[in-house]
Amino acid sequence: MENNNLLGKVLNDLEELICARKENKKDSYTYNLLKKNISRVSQKVGEEAVEVVISSVECDKQAIIEESADLLYHLSVLWVKAEVSQKDIAKELINRRKKD
Repeated sequence: MENNNLLGKVLNDLEELICARKENKKDSYTYNLLKKNISRVSQKVGEEAVEVVISSVECDKQAIIEESADLLYHLSVLWVKAEVSQKDIAKELINRRKKD
């Protein structure tokens, strides 16, 4: 359970960092990505998802880890861009679990 808590904390910290970069207006990859339209951010999520799949098919554990981190980062940027919070996602997952 400790690892799950760690991932949750890291994702929360990541969301805070992305939101800070959105407001900071300093030149950073995150700020520049958030300036782009949602289609470009969505494209990055898709690219990273494909890379996770390729790594999985190749059974490359380290690549799966790295590409999953990239996917979670870009997905978090997309959520911030779309004004979707982690809490929104968590509520949806809880609702789905109740239905099972």
